[in-house]
Amino acid sequence: MQIRNLWKLVGGVAFASVAVSGLIVSQKLLRNDEVFYRTFALPLLHRLDPETAHRLAIKCASLGLVPRQSTEDPAELVTTVFKQKFSNPIGLAAGFDKHAEAINDLLQMGFGFIEIGSVTPLPQAGNPKPRIFRLIEDRAIINRYGFNSDGHEIVAQKLEKWHKNRGRENSSGIVGINLGKNKLSDSAVEDYVKGIQAIGKYADYLVINVSSPNTPGLRALQKKEELQTIITQISIEREKLKNKPALLIKLAPDLTVQDKKDIADVILKERRNVDGLVISNTTVRRPNCLTSVSKSEAGGLSGPPLREMATKTIYDMYRLTEGKIPIIGVGGVQSGEDAYEKIRAGASLIQVLTALTYNGPSIIQKIKADLVTLLRQDGFKSVEEAVGIDHRRQ
Repeated sequence: MQIRNLWKLVGGVAFASVAVSGLIVSQKLLRNDEVFYRTFALPLLHRLDPETAHRLAIKCASLGLVPRQSTEDPAELVTTVFKQKFSNPIGLAAGFDKHAEAINDLLQMGFGFIEIGSVTPLPQAGNPKPRIFRLIEDRAIINRYGFNSDGHEIVAQKLEKWHKNRGRENSSGIVGINLGKNKLSDSAVEDYVKGIQAIGKYADYLVINVSSPNTPGLRALQKKEELQTIITQISIEREKLKNKPALLIKLAPDLTVQDKKDIADVILKERRNVDGLVISNTTVRRPNCLTSVSKSEAGGLSGPPLREMATKTIYDMYRLTEGKIPIIGVGGVQSGEDAYEKIRAGASLIQVLTALTYNGPSIIQKIKADLVTLLRQDGFKSVEEAVGIDHRRQ
């Protein structure tokens, strides 16, 4: 009897210890404890293979185990783009929540907007594993996911559920949907049209992804004639939607000078039908600065090694489109300084993704706080005042 009671006591203590530990971990997760993430959560995630860690992060977010912003953003960060009001210009790039699993919880972390996807018409598994690699020494990532997607039907069900709760307390925010094509599809245009028809009604803005390096032939759609055809068809379909979401094109950073000029010509010609650009996707180039053993893996490179290339593309496209087309800047943003650099080059909004992998959720608030400091130092009262300022001060 005494032994049995002893085991009950040991079991009770063990259960209580696990419960208390779980409570402590949960509280630190929800409080956005930077030291906790840096010394415990991130090292733990980095012991897992990158794709498993990604899935675990999405699961935690969908269960609400993420920090929530409890205060309003500073007035300087509130901005209007695509005729829509953003509480701040920092968003989550496509590629994190591919299947619309954690929209509300991600918005509540402090992002001004999030972008789900890419979403393809039919479900597809994507490329064989392993297909994502950490370049820890370079704080970068190479991925070759290949548009792994649950497909329009399943994602539409999740979006419908989210949409019904939209407008309730803690359920607001700008949501973009990134549309991709199936690998075996014969017509990219048809796939984009299907995306608008199936899930466009849930979007504040739609992104036509013609720049992923992991779907064969996709980047050829950035050529002048192909891009013109796509824009003509998708704009017709967009006009059929009651919500009239903004329509954006996502570009690669690996464009030639002529590519940029051709794209700008098309965009200016179709200015009524194209509301913005997302610049940029990942790069297939491998800068000499890379030191990680995984640097030669095939796929798209993201993180700090992409920063300058992406910012240069933003600068060039802002100039070529005469500052008339809003740009979402993405690629290598790890700090408020990086975000400000892209804004000065011509970006109206900023997206991050790889930064979360190496810094945790606290990076969102840090980028915003540092951005406010930089705006004030230069005498700007809003993000809008700083957009493209490097072009005007030459």
